[in-house]
Amino acid sequence: MDTRTQLAEPSPPDPAPPAVPDEPQAVRETLEDYTLRFAPRSYRRWTPMVVATTALGGIAYMADFSIGAGIAMAHGTGNALVAITVAAALIFTTGFPLAYYAARYNIDLDLITRGSGFGYYGSVLTGVIFASFTVIFFALEGAIMAQGLKLGFGLPLWLGYAVSTLMVIPLVIYGMKALSKLQVWTTPIWLLLMVGPLVYLVATDPGTVDSFLSYAGTDGEGSLNTASVLLGAGVCLSLIAQIGEQIDYLRFMPPKTEANRRSWWTAMVMAGPGWVVLGAIKQAIGVFLAVYILSEVGPAAATEPIQQFRGAFDAMMPSWLVVPLAVVLVVISQIKINVTNAYSGSLAWTNSFTRVTKHYPGRMIFVLVNLAFALILMEADMFSFLNSVLGFYSNCAIAWVVTVATDIGVNKYLLKLSPHAPEFRRGMLYAVNPVGVTAFTAASGLSIAMYFHAFGDTVQPYSPVAAVVIASLLTPVMAVVTRGRYYLRRSDDGIPVPLLDDEGNPSAVTYDCHVCRQTFERPDLAACPAHDAVVCSLCLSTDKAGDHVLPAAPPVPLSGA
Repeated sequence: MDTRTQLAEPSPPDPAPPAVPDEPQAVRETLEDYTLRFAPRSYRRWTPMVVATTALGGIAYMADFSIGAGIAMAHGTGNALVAITVAAALIFTTGFPLAYYAARYNIDLDLITRGSGFGYYGSVLTGVIFASFTVIFFALEGAIMAQGLKLGFGLPLWLGYAVSTLMVIPLVIYGMKALSKLQVWTTPIWLLLMVGPLVYLVATDPGTVDSFLSYAGTDGEGSLNTASVLLGAGVCLSLIAQIGEQIDYLRFMPPKTEANRRSWWTAMVMAGPGWVVLGAIKQAIGVFLAVYILSEVGPAAATEPIQQFRGAFDAMMPSWLVVPLAVVLVVISQIKINVTNAYSGSLAWTNSFTRVTKHYPGRMIFVLVNLAFALILMEADMFSFLNSVLGFYSNCAIAWVVTVATDIGVNKYLLKLSPHAPEFRRGMLYAVNPVGVTAFTAASGLSIAMYFHAFGDTVQPYSPVAAVVIASLLTPVMAVVTRGRYYLRRSDDGIPVPLLDDEGNPSAVTYDCHVCRQTFERPDLAACPAHDAVVCSLCLSTDKAGDHVLPAAPPVPLSGA
């Protein structure tokens, strides 16, 4: 779930330069928080720990409770806890190199993907996957809110789905500044309502812990077995793309220096792969609450967060206060997450559409597209077959994230076949890099086929494992086979100032873009072949004629194989 918000700032950063009358819409809309762009040093005024604290404050979604409960209902507490742990370990491992790269070079996951094995247009594939991630989890959170509205106000689910979708639109229109205020003011209330009931139940009724640990699942078996663990882990791994949202914060990290080295690394780990620790804890809480209310509501309703917290509140407060508080918790969580899901999804669709068509239609169009897709999923009762949807989706997400993480960790740092410095600008990259595209396509295609029993029932639970293994092996194999030829279309961007400074951080030297006449820092620009000037990355993306795009000049293949 997207947790993207404007960072809580100790001192306000410099505002974006005022727009000129004929400034392209794409430039105007992306200068507030440098969406679709490199995040410049002049904007990144926050300390590492401020970045980390803000990023972790956004993990408010309710889906974890449903995911954990759903796995436990199907396979028992023991299998669920092992599955949650296995998935968390893999998410942490793959998230680490991505988080480091984003924090070090101040670019988001789409820009990282372009230069890490996919190419300028090849990464459109993963952009669509990321957009789908926001759609699926918007629908999931919207369904949870509709369940709350039904319990609290008697609204039929179909109407609750519509309400949970439409109420987001006014908030998303105002972008990041509005979202930051929403997150800051609602987080303390959300934390109190979520943690309070759990602490109360464990303290006043220790027997609930024994019931939780001994629960065997709806089929009454519950003994530990590999198939159940892997099926459960596959559902949890659908959240692997959450690292993209964490990266939306990490790209605002300050330059890494000798003075801030310790706090920089701590914040990077906490705000990057460290998010999954909190996620795993919430999934385990979901199992606990589901088992606690199971005898009262049954296994189907036990996976609904509104029912979980209604049952928990009922044990600790007057009955007249139970339902209102449960509804408040669910509604706050849904709003906190889905305004940012809608925002992030709109950016992902816009990014892909702009690259393919070289036209920027405006972000609000894709806000509506994202919401329409999510509403269709909700009205189709996605919640009732939640684990199937997430289990299928996780294969695509795993293949993508593992491919990029392997390219960074192995191809860049070990084999040195992938360029170490980040590259995302049009003209500098090949349209498609067979390294990442081949590894991703093979890993996702074969694992999805396994998931749908194409190779028999016995191997079906192993589809997430197949996605991990194929992506992690094929990515370096393809780099060796191609000898790194398809990473860079050219190595010289025509600007004499080095891309990185003496400490390895992106250069803070500024230039004015010849097209939009805005000032940008060195990493966001490339020389213009038709003029004695430079052009920013987004203006290059929207250059239909290609007049400002540098011609191909294949570099010498990187060695290291």
